[in-house]
Amino acid sequence: MSDGTALAGPDGTPRCPWALSTDDYVTYHDEEWGRAVHGDDALYERLSLEAFQSGLSWITILRRRPGFRAAFADFRIEKVAAFTDDDRERLLVDPGIIRNRAKIDATLANARVLAEWSPGELDSLIWSHAPDPAARPAPKTLSDVPAVTPQSTALSKALKKRGLRFIGPTTAYALMQACGLVNDHLEGCASRNTPTGG
Repeated sequence: MSDGTALAGPDGTPRCPWALSTDDYVTYHDEEWGRAVHGDDALYERLSLEAFQSGLSWITILRRRPGFRAAFADFRIEKVAAFTDDDRERLLVDPGIIRNRAKIDATLANARVLAEWSPGELDSLIWSHAPDPAARPAPKTLSDVPAVTPQSTALSKALKKRGLRFIGPTTAYALMQACGLVNDHLEGCASRNTPTGG
């Protein structure tokens, strides 16, 4: 039983314990989670997927990501912004995604808002909320990892003020973790000191 500290996986590599429950999580943990994500479309995808994850386990979203990408035109903002009522109806019956009306509507509405922004504006706004990495010690156990921070609350407020939906402080913090704005790999995790390129 884990005490919440980094654990050695089957290959002997120490990882955050949440990463060891499935092979999908191992790959996501090692190759994506906590690595810097830049680009408006890429960040729109992460914003959307984190919103869809609300109330569900991340593995549910991760395993359906190919379906989400197919359904939402690879999360290209300009393309999703042009979706019609017929596209919305198609999404509501698409078994490859989470068929939640409020989350689908928010994803479409957010694309329409973001399509009006200047190129790079979403990237700049999100990354302007990244805290100083030196200001936070490495978490030793899972209980040291917060669900919400002042920065995620500020990011949520900033995005909502600009018209984006379904992005509360907890979802904003999950986005910050996933996209490398914060490094919540545990002390002792092999990925802790992997350069994120932030």
